[in-house]
Amino acid sequence: MLDQYSLQTDTEGFTNVTGMVRKSLEKSGVTEGVCVVYCPHTTAGITINENADPAVVHDLLLGLSRAFPDCPEFLHAEGNSRAHLKASCVGSSATIPVQGGRLVLGTWQGIYFCEFDGPRRRHFYVKILEG
Repeated sequence: MLDQYSLQTDTEGFTNVTGMVRKSLEKSGVTEGVCVVYCPHTTAGITINENADPAVVHDLLLGLSRAFPDCPEFLHAEGNSRAHLKASCVGSSATIPVQGGRLVLGTWQGIYFCEFDGPRRRHFYVKILEG
């Protein structure tokens, strides 16, 4: 099964999508397997990180902005090269094991949709594989 979710993003930020992914897993009925969360956008991504302290998201965004500052030498006509760099660094998907009908995530982990070039209407996919 393949589920598609849509969301409206801010200029830049991380949206916790763990609940949506869990809904897909529940709906699938799969108890053992793998869950893949995939973002089809070149200036957004998917990551797993801490979901207990919102300061972590702030710090991640700050670190990425410092690692990938705007640069006058960039040639991409749209002017969003740093968003492409951040998305490439973060990645476009996450794979999570499924055991006992639950996502195998650490105590403090959540799944995030990462926006680097918003605001936009975005979507992502959740694929649950049995096995």
